[in-house]
Amino acid sequence: MTAQTQIPEGYKQDGQGRLIPIDAIKPIDLERDVLVAKLVDGAKQCAGSLREYKAQAFGDIAAFIELSAEQYGAKVGGNKGNVTLMSFDGRYKVLRACDESITFDERLQAAKALIDECLRDRTKTTGPEIRALIDRAFEVGKQGQLNTGRILALRRVAIDDPRWQDAMAAISESVQVVGSKAYIRVYERVGDSDRYVPIPLDVAGA
Repeated sequence: MTAQTQIPEGYKQDGQGRLIPIDAIKPIDLERDVLVAKLVDGAKQCAGSLREYKAQAFGDIAAFIELSAEQYGAKVGGNKGNVTLMSFDGRYKVLRACDESITFDERLQAAKALIDECLRDRTKTTGPEIRALIDRAFEVGKQGQLNTGRILALRRVAIDDPRWQDAMAAISESVQVVGSKAYIRVYERVGDSDRYVPIPLDVAGA
């Protein structure tokens, strides 16, 4: 981190690093500066509290899972896996989930070639719905990326052809986990219904 410039008394530093006499700054600009500083300070405090809550919540949930497993003489390890905890009256539920970001390696290209070869030879037995599903699966989005969910969904399509089955195996083997993100969601039931709404833990959702 770079050291902050020592600002002389009676001056403020502007966005270009210049020292401006406070007397030369418009009152509305000073008021705006005070408001922004106050809001930023509050945001940093909230962010710190949320980090502490998240760390404590993950620890408490992991400890409870171990405690529950001990009732059956089992041992569990790690913090991966989705877990839902319900309050006794069913009013609240807490979800711990882990979303993994995945991509595909070069074997996806081999899978696509096998699929194309299979479809060329099965023009009469493969319906337009399957072809449309495959075309959509390999469409590139606005960010230049493939839709992983659509590609993985192809594995649920049953086509009795060795090339198709080899292609599905290639898709499965080409999956690469590039990262994961764990999160906690807290929900409250709406009255006596079966619907739960999230208790927001961010400014946008509050």
